[in-house]
Amino acid sequence: MGFAVTPALRTATEGALDLRGLPAAVIGLAFGYGAYLAEVFRAGIESIPRGQMEAARSVGMNYFQAMRFIILPQAIRLILPPLGNDFIAMLKDSSLISVIALPEVLQQGRLWVSRNFRAFEGYNSVMLVYLVMTLLLSLLVRSIERRSRLPGK
Repeated sequence: MGFAVTPALRTATEGALDLRGLPAAVIGLAFGYGAYLAEVFRAGIESIPRGQMEAARSVGMNYFQAMRFIILPQAIRLILPPLGNDFIAMLKDSSLISVIALPEVLQQGRLWVSRNFRAFEGYNSVMLVYLVMTLLLSLLVRSIERRSRLPGK
């Protein structure tokens, strides 16, 4: 995104549309993980037995009502664990945006190490920041999963 699409858009719009920096990083991560998340949602919806849709249609629901009230609530419970895993992976992959010279956690750690020549402290600090962010996000996903769990399971 930062080296191919952004310069092409800037050239095509004669400088009116400039997506350098953070917009390029957000769009790049969105494109990268959009395909994974679409597959997670598709698999979750397809994992619901076809009889559920047939039963909803037989009681008079149209397609959209059946999806909203029958299929999607069941699919969301199945989608939450892989969805949480993808968000945690995206959090860790955010270090890739340092390639387009955006200051993120790992890049800041590298800069601190290059100024102070204390690699152990710098990289361990970065590791602790990522560890805390990952653990907090995984605890959040776990609590959401518990809330959405069916009673008795």
